[in-house]
Amino acid sequence: MNRPATLGVFCVYSAALLQGLALVSFPASASFLMAKHGISDAQYGAIFLPQVAFAVIGALFGGHWAGRLGLERLLLLAMLANLLSQIALAGTSWVPLALVYPLILLGTACLGLGFGLLGAPLNSLPARYFPKHRDTALVIAHTMLGAGLMAGPLLMTAMIGLIGWTAFPATLALMCVVVTMAVLGLENSATTGDTPKVAVAPAKPVDSMAFWLFIAIAVLYAFAEGTFSNWVVVYLQHGKGLSDAVSVGALSAFWAALVGGRLLVSLLVLRVSATLIWRVMPLLMIVAFLALPYATTPTRAIAVFALAGFACSAFFPLSIALASARFPSHVAWVSSMLIAALMIGVGLGSFAIGSLREMVSFESLYRVSALYPLIVLALACAMAWLERAPRAKEA
Repeated sequence: MNRPATLGVFCVYSAALLQGLALVSFPASASFLMAKHGISDAQYGAIFLPQVAFAVIGALFGGHWAGRLGLERLLLLAMLANLLSQIALAGTSWVPLALVYPLILLGTACLGLGFGLLGAPLNSLPARYFPKHRDTALVIAHTMLGAGLMAGPLLMTAMIGLIGWTAFPATLALMCVVVTMAVLGLENSATTGDTPKVAVAPAKPVDSMAFWLFIAIAVLYAFAEGTFSNWVVVYLQHGKGLSDAVSVGALSAFWAALVGGRLLVSLLVLRVSATLIWRVMPLLMIVAFLALPYATTPTRAIAVFALAGFACSAFFPLSIALASARFPSHVAWVSSMLIAALMIGVGLGSFAIGSLREMVSFESLYRVSALYPLIVLALACAMAWLERAPRAKEA
């Protein structure tokens, strides 16, 4: 592997790790923000709406302009957006109370934009660097993202104990600066012609029923993942009366199981059909949702959220891998659209729970949420039928 490629691998996988840390920064800070600034459940649920909107904008921009700007510049823009999100989060400790909530909304908007822009490079570059092991390289990239999601709550807890909460977003901002500098070096090497641009032609996937099934599956999966992850701390503290340490531990257990599951699947796909693994995971999500109302003790809470994390682990990266295989000439665009669909599902799902919390218990919401993976399973079966049907010729 030549020097530009080695730098590229470092940039992509480091960016994935940092994106995971940034994505969990707001959910991990939920208790702190709600207690210090008097933010309600409904307001907390609403902070994900700007994240959704700007993730969609970023994904649309990234998908359509990957060929003109290049994947390296999209990676650079993603890191800058994440940097702004952490500056905004840290700034909530210093601004007047009236500006705290608007600053949180600005931070989640920047976070969504960064995640949306990252979609094309994160899901296209690993296959470029490891063409013989595309599925494994992609799952590992998402494993790094999951590792950041797992480590975020633990890092925040450590920072609060040693320095103070503000050190958490400040540290992430510093990490963004480091990765941004590395990506600048990658972009300079790319201009020499070492890294070809990506041609994007989005018309073909839009005309395919398979593409829209993948989009629907991504949205419904995101409803499930967002319901699991974004409300762990609030549910266990307010709904079950468990301690802050237990709730943060359960969130970390969710992401740890997600990371472990992705590592396991990155090896399994070398021997087992990726499609088979992809279709089994919604069944585990259903079991996890039905078990969540019984998370009444610290042990049960951690165990159930670990099961939920494992159930979610490789489903989305495998969705992208299968969609990319279905549309090999449109990988950057298709993966960006799936990222947009994911963020729509995560944001709308979290907002819906925040809006319904005053009328419906967490337990009832979790039982009803088992419908999400059930419908995903039905759509996966429809996908299997499409696989047997004659495919339209891809460009």
